[in-house]
Amino acid sequence: MPDKSHAVPGAPAPEPPTLEEPTTPREPLEPKADQTGPDVRTPSGAVANEDQAVNAQQGEWLTTSVGARLRDTDHSLKAGERGPTLLQDHHLREKITHFDHERIPERVVHARGAAAHGVFTGYGTAAEVTCAAFLDKDVQTPVFTRFSTVLGSRGSADTVRDTRGFATKFYTAEGIFDLVGNNIPVFFIQDGIKFPDIIHAGKPHPDREIPQAQSAHDTFWDFVSLHTEAQAHTMWNMSDRGIPRSFRMMEGFGIHTFRMINAAGETSLVKFHWKPRLGVHAQTWEEAQLTCGFDPDFHRRDLADAIEAGAYPEWELGIQVFPDEPDQMFAGIDLLDPTKIVPEELAPVQPIGLLQLNRNPSNYFAETEQVAFHPGNLVRGIDVTDDALLQARLFSYIDTQLTRLGGPNFNQIPINRPHAPVNDMLRDGFHQDAVHRGVAPYRPNSLDGGCPFHASGADDRAFVEAPVEVAAAPKTRAQAASFDDHFSQVRLFWRSMTPIEQDHIVLAYSFELGKCYEQTIKERQLQCLANIDAELCSRVAANLGLPAPAASESVPDADPSPALSMVGESWPVDGRVIGVVTCPDCPQDEVAAIRQAIFDAGMVPLLIGPTGGQLPSGIPLQRSFDTARSIEYDAVLLAGGIAAHADDPRVTLLVQEVFRQAKAIGAWGDGDAALTAAAVDAAAPGVVVGDSGEQVLTELAGLLAKHRAWERVG
Repeated sequence: MPDKSHAVPGAPAPEPPTLEEPTTPREPLEPKADQTGPDVRTPSGAVANEDQAVNAQQGEWLTTSVGARLRDTDHSLKAGERGPTLLQDHHLREKITHFDHERIPERVVHARGAAAHGVFTGYGTAAEVTCAAFLDKDVQTPVFTRFSTVLGSRGSADTVRDTRGFATKFYTAEGIFDLVGNNIPVFFIQDGIKFPDIIHAGKPHPDREIPQAQSAHDTFWDFVSLHTEAQAHTMWNMSDRGIPRSFRMMEGFGIHTFRMINAAGETSLVKFHWKPRLGVHAQTWEEAQLTCGFDPDFHRRDLADAIEAGAYPEWELGIQVFPDEPDQMFAGIDLLDPTKIVPEELAPVQPIGLLQLNRNPSNYFAETEQVAFHPGNLVRGIDVTDDALLQARLFSYIDTQLTRLGGPNFNQIPINRPHAPVNDMLRDGFHQDAVHRGVAPYRPNSLDGGCPFHASGADDRAFVEAPVEVAAAPKTRAQAASFDDHFSQVRLFWRSMTPIEQDHIVLAYSFELGKCYEQTIKERQLQCLANIDAELCSRVAANLGLPAPAASESVPDADPSPALSMVGESWPVDGRVIGVVTCPDCPQDEVAAIRQAIFDAGMVPLLIGPTGGQLPSGIPLQRSFDTARSIEYDAVLLAGGIAAHADDPRVTLLVQEVFRQAKAIGAWGDGDAALTAAAVDAAAPGVVVGDSGEQVLTELAGLLAKHRAWERVG
């Protein structure tokens, strides 16, 4: 583990820069300790060189792309100092041409993302249901995980209300397995043929290209109120799940039902779940709005800083297991309907492995932007089902990479290269990096000695599709009647929420529908809410100033699922960020002690002073009163000695925002003067006042374990 005692994460380079421009030639800097590129593999999957630097820039001299050293890159070649630029300037042409083509088409969805490298360790508990070797006990598999928003462009903000992608690439010894999911277990639609429609509806309006990265507009609500299968996903998105506190604090779901095959050839149906060790937490709506302006890169910064600080994010991978029956139903729930969940109370999530993200990318474009996921990247022991949405995704993901990444050889990009031998008989095409040998890329052949050969079965660890019987049936554009229930699970979700979570859902619907222009769309969505729950509908209708309609469908009641609520448990505080308001007048030994205590507790202190720079003791200040804002901190400490600054309006704003957002606040010594100036009751829930910083921090950490002091606003 790295030393967490001193370094506050976020330094942009591995060593501090000099004040003057460096002029002595030297080799390129090594990456920071938390950064690494993908494993160095050849296009055919072999280990090429363990030294990551072989894939990075080389040498101390500036060169052309083919290695000619350059003496000047600031002036184009001209006919005299004031003359026209010469066409023969090959360096200018190369530099500008490459720059003109630096950007590739962004993803149609999930364009804005952040990612990290890590390792997955199998528990061995999945052996009864699958022969997938990477799930065997103590097997460690390199992974690359990318998180993303769905609707926004690459330039949008991180904390918009939206679904988040949660995609993990497992570089297993038997080939790549991609688990491509979201932080919401139910999808927008039931059939992939509607995917262009829902995305067109959610994206900015095509005439004005607004609003960006949000669903609070007419076309989205027009679609989901007409296609009521989308109501389940919409409810999840209107909950606090739609504005997560951090990628580190999101659940992930495989969404679809998959089929697993064990060593005996027996099959089971499963759903995948990622459970974060830090718990599932969200921002408040006020925080999310502030963050979009104050730090639109909040989530990607949080992920990278946590890894750099050694607070490695972790998730347990679990599966819900169901009998593989001909009807593919469980407890009356259609397992092929991606808008449905199976409550954990009916089918517990069984842990099968642990994911830890512990290395940041060294280059965003080469890794995070060029990584290509595909639900059809499967390994022995895991297969797909007839889920109509999954079937469409099996086509779509390959198709989109052909355009984004310039041709069929995108799996040869370093971040996409497998860690298993590749002999695929695929040849040529754009960006073919492999230098193939032999003369017979076909089989059977004799000219290449018969190679490559078919794997003969289980002994050769071949991938074998599950021998599922496909019923003879007429061609039809239809779906099973079990897909027609669009409201019962939405009601289950609503009734599983605590009162504070229900309040947030009401406010979310009220805001989103309030941004719609057309009255009929608001009324149509209110009708959907009436079919879900009368109280929900009436509260939203009141906020919109509209009458609440009566239900138009009879929807059966469902028992609440406590596992769906985000409130009520305690979680580790690793990597939480504590803002410490201090000043030069504060006792320097106390500030040093509380800073070290925060580090020792596995959290990150950010010291906030009247100006930037450092304290008299030499302790650096990370923020000033001008640059500090509540959204950065999970809790705030007010140091003894700040009385002279207690009524500074910037400090008052910070304290009031933190209090409104139900975050923990602590003060020791005369630090409580800042509470008084902000009109914050020192006896309110989630507020700790004491004589020493260490005592206050201990109580504060206990409050942080519950994430928020919701009783303050409930």
